[in-house]
Amino acid sequence: QGQLVESGGGSVQAGGSLRLSCVASAHTFSDACMGWFRQAPGKEREMVALIGPGGIGIYYGDSVKGRFTISRESAHNTVYLQMNSLTADDTGMYYCAAAPWCSTTISPNVVQTWGEGTQVTVYT
Repeated sequence: QGQLVESGGGSVQAGGSLRLSCVASAHTFSDACMGWFRQAPGKEREMVALIGPGGIGIYYGDSVKGRFTISRESAHNTVYLQMNSLTADDTGMYYCAAAPWCSTTISPNVVQTWGEGTQVTVYT
C-alpha cells in the first residue's frame, strides 16, 4: 500500500503564508491524482486542491481559489500546497491524498491513500 507523508503545517497569523509538502512512494505518485483535503472541527472533510499526473489538470475548492497554489514534482514524488493570505477559516487538519482521478466534485470516499495529516492554525 502507498504511503503519504506530510510536512509544513504550523501556526501563522492571519494574512500569512505556509507551504505544505507531501512525499509519496513512487508507486502511489506516478499515475495518481494528488491533492489536499482539509477538515475543521465539526465539519466535513473538503477538497482543497488537486493536480493530475504530470501536472495536467488542476482544481481548487472555491474558498481557496486565488490564494492557494498546488504543484507536483515528479523527481521527488512530492506535491506541494502554497497557501497565501491565510484566514482563520483556513484552520484545520490538512491531509494529503492520492485518488484515481481529479474532479472538482470528488468525494473523499474516492481517495485511495491518505496521509496522517498536518495541522494548520491561523490566528488573528
